[in-house]
Amino acid sequence: MAYDEGLAQIMRADLGAPEVLVEKRMFGGLCFMRKGHMICGLHQGGGLYRVGKAARAEALALPRVRPIIMGGRSMGGYVELPAEAMGDATTRRALLDMASAFTATLPPK
Repeated sequence: MAYDEGLAQIMRADLGAPEVLVEKRMFGGLCFMRKGHMICGLHQGGGLYRVGKAARAEALALPRVRPIIMGGRSMGGYVELPAEAMGDATTRRALLDMASAFTATLPPK
């Protein structure tokens, strides 16, 4: 699966501070890593955010956010914002804030 480079530019702008991020191509998509942990990324279907299991219900209550299914299984702690909804800066910011807060709790790898 390929990701949209235009969406990658939007996500890069949302993340800011590129010196603390590592971009890594994974599973045909693009992941953004901070301290060795994935915070968010892109795949053919749009954006995915690692919000953690505790914040997953809150994230799913946001407009157009849905569970992410890969290989027929729901990925716990991750949610998806479909490509057609990635223009919603408010939802992207809320998801990125949740993902940032969750990954900040993880020890560096």
